[in-house]
Order: sequence, then structure tokens, then C-alpha cells
Amino acid sequence: MRKLHIGIIDIVSRGPTRALYARVMNPNLASIMPQAIAVWCREEGHDVAFVCYTGFEDLLEELPSKVDLVFIGAFTEAAHTAYALSSLFRSQGAITILGGPHARCYPEDAMRYFDYVLGFTDRETLRDVLEDCSQHRPMGVHLSARQQPRALPGVRERWQFIEPTLRKAPLIKMVPMLGSLGCPYTCSFCIDAAVPYQPMDFGVLREDLKFLLGKYKRPIVGWHDPNFGVRFDDYLDIIEEAVPPGGIEFIAESSLSLLSEPHLKRLKRNGFKALLPGVESWFDLGNKSKTGSLQGMDKVRQVSEHVNLILSYIPYIQTNFVLGLDTDEGAEPFELTKRFLDLTPGAFPGYSLLTAFGRAAVLNLDYQRANRVLPFPFHFLNNNQAMNVRPRNYSWHDFYDHVIDLTRYSFSWEAILRRFRATRGLIPRGMNLVRAVSTEGFGRLRYHQDVRQRLDKDRQFLPYFEQETTELPQFYLDLVRKDLGLLWEWLPEGALDHDPNAYAKSERSRQASGVLL
Repeated sequence: MRKLHIGIIDIVSRGPTRALYARVMNPNLASIMPQAIAVWCREEGHDVAFVCYTGFEDLLEELPSKVDLVFIGAFTEAAHTAYALSSLFRSQGAITILGGPHARCYPEDAMRYFDYVLGFTDRETLRDVLEDCSQHRPMGVHLSARQQPRALPGVRERWQFIEPTLRKAPLIKMVPMLGSLGCPYTCSFCIDAAVPYQPMDFGVLREDLKFLLGKYKRPIVGWHDPNFGVRFDDYLDIIEEAVPPGGIEFIAESSLSLLSEPHLKRLKRNGFKALLPGVESWFDLGNKSKTGSLQGMDKVRQVSEHVNLILSYIPYIQTNFVLGLDTDEGAEPFELTKRFLDLTPGAFPGYSLLTAFGRAAVLNLDYQRANRVLPFPFHFLNNNQAMNVRPRNYSWHDFYDHVIDLTRYSFSWEAILRRFRATRGLIPRGMNLVRAVSTEGFGRLRYHQDVRQRLDKDRQFLPYFEQETTELPQFYLDLVRKDLGLLWEWLPEGALDHDPNAYAKSERSRQASGVLL
């Protein structure tokens, strides 16, 4: 295999931003897999130039030059940024490869703009790409391993790519670690629900924690596990073996079902400072919230009691909700969330609009077969700028009225003050305040209000939302152009359009082929 000059781009921000919360957090949101790919490429003997784009750099100035091939990692909201970059690099003679969530969710579309589109990627899959390293156009090649990798490079091996990214973080510097892949829960909308749970190498995790103690006075580790603590005792044993009490602070996403009081005591003792559990719904997913068959206000009371218990041990908690699920109807789900906020003032609420990300979940087949998925450009599929599933039990007007009312209630100055008083510690209080007055609170409220007004006044809006036309409202087109900036000129023709039912059509084709065979 000849020695290659390889560029690797981890897209954290889909475009330039000056948001205060993004300034603080974006460098801490770097993905692990692009770093792993970079390590593997160097171990194969190739030159690697690595870029993590956080939205505050001049991206065109940061891009590597004179490369033979380029790996780009992107979430779906950054797909158009990735497509434009691929077009730019292809014009310079490079081979382009897409990985990450968008590649897994929308391979049919991504193959139109990349030579390779990667699903599950292990070292053998990467080696196949490096050995072939040829153009595949007009349609790229989709490659995927049978399962997630059994092992990934640890922090010590990835440090050469972690450290330059963390230098961009002005305050909090969070080292990304991964203790497991996949998830034992079966949330119908989640990309990890169908991925078998597997722990990573405990020995590597132990040595990585020891390594970090020599890099920072008091490191902060952000666990990227879909659900941290499934094998709770095993992971806490490792932490206690490797880290002196208080030596490292940890942040993790977990489920309420794993956060019993004995577990919380142990987490507190071992430096866990923030937890992000999913509540999701007041009428579904009781196994994840440890509420069983409880629904409605009964579930609100039990979850609130549990979250308040968590806050007595862990200073920062974000509770996650999905708005617009098929189990929701009328004002009740939104009013119940308000009551939860009243009962649990210290929790920061994270709201996501129901979104069907292509192949991310089998449930998306039902939405597509029922013709309920709107063709919103990928740029807006970030769980808050567009809900691409037509709600079952709401008109669009009513749905946005409820979303606006809940968002206004959640981020009123009165709610912000209650949250401030109920939160312990300077950093947790500061984070809650910054998030509320920045893009996640005030910003989203303004955006939802704008969409709601346009549903009444902009003649392009309601017909698009009601699937009477596929003509994209100019409002959205202008936003994409503004966010892409100079990359807009490199966006391939037709890239704003995609088939929202590609997954269902592919399944029908596969089943028909099976019948014919």
C-alpha cells in the first residue's frame, strides 16, 4: 500500500457561530471516531492532518491541502457542510469518505456526494478503503462492518488529536472517553436501540484514567456511552482503582433506572458532577425511567422525586424530553412537563422535537410507509429547528402553540431564578444561566415563535408542512445559505433535496429481491 496524505475533519458545528454556549462547549463535543480513524491511519503508515471544526475557526483556512483522501465525520445537521467540503476536495483530486451518524442514517443520499460512505467501521473496513482508494462516481460505495468495533484507540493513543481541540475551549476542557457501545434499552426513536450492548476494554479504560491524571491537575471526563453505568460496579471499580478520590470529575448520560441511591452515593464519592438522564415521555418508556406502568401525573411525581434525589448527590442534571410522540395528545403532556419543572426546579430541561433520522430506527419505517416524513433539508434535522414527522394528534398550529408555551415557561426569568436557587455550585449555576439566555432557551423560543407566525402569514409554509408541496420555503433556503457562508458555492446541485422515504423503498426492494430469489 502506498503512503497516503490523509485529511480527517470532525464537524462539530455545521457552520460559523458566535453563540455563547457554543463558545464554551463546542470544543468539548468532539467525536471519538474521527480521532480513532486518525490513529489507525497513522498506524498504517500514512500522513494525517486532523481538523476539528467548532464553528469559531476559518474553516477554509483550516482545511488540509494536497491530500489524497479525506475522511469527514458529521451528524445529519452538518450534512450539507460535509457535502460542500466533499465537492471542494473532489475538485482538487481527492477521494472523499463520509462517516458518522449521517452516513449511518442516510447512506443512499450520501453516496451521491462521496466516494465511500461508512456505516459501522472497524479497522478491517478502514483498511479496505485505504487499499482501494479510488474514485467511485457518480455513486459512491457503501461499506459497513457487521458490528461495532470490538476495540477503539484509548485516550493515550488519541491524545495527539484530543489536546489541540481542547486548547480551543476557553473554560471547561472535557476529555472524551467511551466505556461501552450500543444500548440495552429499546427506545423506538434511538439509533443505538438496535445496537447490541458491549463494554470496551476495562484495562484500557483504567490506564487512560491514570494517563489523564498526569495531563491536567483535575481532569474532566465526558463519557460518550449511549447509557453509562449498565455494568455499574465494573465501571466504578475501575474508576476507584485508577483515580484518587476527587482526582477526576465526570459527566455521563445515563438512565434513571440505573441511578438508585446506593449508585448515586458511589457516583458522588467518585467525582461525578453532571448526569443527563432521559425521561422522554410521560406516557411511554417506563422501563428507562424506572416507573413501570405509571403514566401521567403519577409518573411526574415519581420521576420528580427521583430527580430531586439525584440533585442531592450530583450538582447538575439535564432531563431530556421528546415532544410530539404519537402517545401524546392535547395539552396534557406539555402541562405535565410544567408540573415537573415546578416540582423539580433544579433540573435543566432538554427538549427535542420528534425527528425521524432515516435508517436510525426501525420505527422510521412506519412513519415513512404512512407518508408522515417531511423532506426538510438535513441542515434543520437537529431535534429543534424542524420536526420532520407530521404529528399524529396535533395540527401544526396547535403543536407549535404548545411548544412555545412550554419553552416560554421553562426559560422565563422566574424559572431561571428558581433553577439558579435550586442548583449548587458556581459552574452548574453558570451553565444553566448561559444555556437559558443563549441558543437553547431564548434563542429557541424566538425561533419557534417565528415558525409559528409564518404558519399563518407565509404562504409557502403551511402547504409545505401539510405535504401539499415539496417546494422548500425561502425562509429555510436563506438560513442554509447564511450558515454555509463561502461553502454555499461548493454545495452540489440538488443537495438540499433528499428522498424522505428512501429507507422504506430500500426495504421494499430488498424484500422483493428476496421473493424473486
